[in-house]
Amino acid sequence: MGLIIYLDGQYVPEEKALVSVFDHGLLYGDGVFEGIRAYHNRVFRMDEHILRLYKSARSIALQMPITEDEMKEIVLETCRRNDLRDGYIRLVVTRGAGDLGLDPRKCHKPTVFCIAASIQLYPEEFYQKGLELITVATRRNLPEACNPQVKSLNYLNNIYAKIEANLAGVPEAIMLNQQGYVAEATGDNIFIVDDSSTLITPPAAAGALEGVTRNAVMEIAVKKGIKVEERMMTRYDVYNSLECFLTGTAAEVIPAVKVDGRPIGDGMPGRLTWELIESLRELTKTDGPLIFK
Repeated sequence: MGLIIYLDGQYVPEEKALVSVFDHGLLYGDGVFEGIRAYHNRVFRMDEHILRLYKSARSIALQMPITEDEMKEIVLETCRRNDLRDGYIRLVVTRGAGDLGLDPRKCHKPTVFCIAASIQLYPEEFYQKGLELITVATRRNLPEACNPQVKSLNYLNNIYAKIEANLAGVPEAIMLNQQGYVAEATGDNIFIVDDSSTLITPPAAAGALEGVTRNAVMEIAVKKGIKVEERMMTRYDVYNSLECFLTGTAAEVIPAVKVDGRPIGDGMPGRLTWELIESLRELTKTDGPLIFK
């Protein structure tokens, strides 16, 4: 039996969840989205995801057709219709159908759809043994060109970088900004632990998306008494870190143990990384609204 998809006010079988070929989300990447996780019958950090979705829409002058509360109920109901208590939710709002020109004013009604399904971004062995990363030539978008803070449907910048990682035979890659500072991975935020046991991650100003999982990990670390800093960092800082890991909605927290051929620390996932993995897992048991009450 297939999935049930929310599409513009209706819940339909996946084979009937059809979007116009004139939709500007398809033609031009004109739209916004959120990837959200469900754990233990709860939608993790749903308020934060919905807030970011609406901020992204406001940034591209996309008028949302429904309220934030209505959008939250769509997420919950899509999970219910698919009997999903643990999984991945993709919530998308496009500019809608228009003509073949760029002008968004020709799109009179946004398209909204929501998918709730299972996901496994990386094999379990990568969580146990860690990832190998490379630094790619593709630089992160300039904020003045296509601001990385807007979680838009235009992901070609990230895809360029992912292609480089694929060609190098590694699962993920680090992207630098135009000044040569570390921004983020192709789909995740990056953290390092320096020799003073400080947890460091690039700030939004470096070209990093302010990830929901990123922020949750930072909150957990602060509560544990771990010093946390948002700081510009270079590859030198990564190479000489004691630990390195990535965070993302789909990836959760995953160790990185080698970057550009250089082992990180002792070349194994670090103690602090494991501690944060376990703490995030505990948080997902209680954070977020219930799907089935």
